[in-house]
Amino acid sequence: MKITNFLVLSFLLFAFTATSIFPRAVHAEAVIDVFGDEVRTGDRYIIGAASNDFAVTSSRIICNSDVVFSPMSDGLPVMFSPAVESNDSVIHEDSYLNVDFDAATCRMAGVSTMWKIELRPTARGFVVTTGGVAGLNRFKITKYEGGNNLYQLSYCPISEPICECSCVPLGKVVNRLAPSTISFPVVFVPTDRSSKIEYKMM
Repeated sequence: MKITNFLVLSFLLFAFTATSIFPRAVHAEAVIDVFGDEVRTGDRYIIGAASNDFAVTSSRIICNSDVVFSPMSDGLPVMFSPAVESNDSVIHEDSYLNVDFDAATCRMAGVSTMWKIELRPTARGFVVTTGGVAGLNRFKITKYEGGNNLYQLSYCPISEPICECSCVPLGKVVNRLAPSTISFPVVFVPTDRSSKIEYKMM
């Protein structure tokens, strides 16, 4: 009986210690759009620069083009999806994502609109461009300190990292979306409600 009691007590002590050392994972916060709603997989959003009325878009050729900045009215919608298969339709902070431009003409032509990083000698470095492959071109959305519903986009390489870090912050470099040491807060505007806001928010 004493042995049994000792084993039970030992198990309870181990369980308490394990719970203290290895707390349950905290579920990441949902990414929120400018209206305070959760950003969802498959929905269409304009990625806007929080400090002015410029938005992420592609060059005029759209297919096989770099990700650049243009006036908000010319922004090209994007769609987010988890880089790892998930049944959760909500996009969460700090999770690996695929990012696609919503360009039906490119998809009909068999051209990938998914974002990736590529070395561009004319831009003197790496830039975000299209032509990516699902799961191999991971991006991440993290909370930007200093404002509500403001976020930072980052690229998270799987191999051949371009810096000694797990993820590389992205910003505006010569009018292109590219790795940058300068923080660049963005917002997410659902396309079906983009006409209902006064965009200059800061």
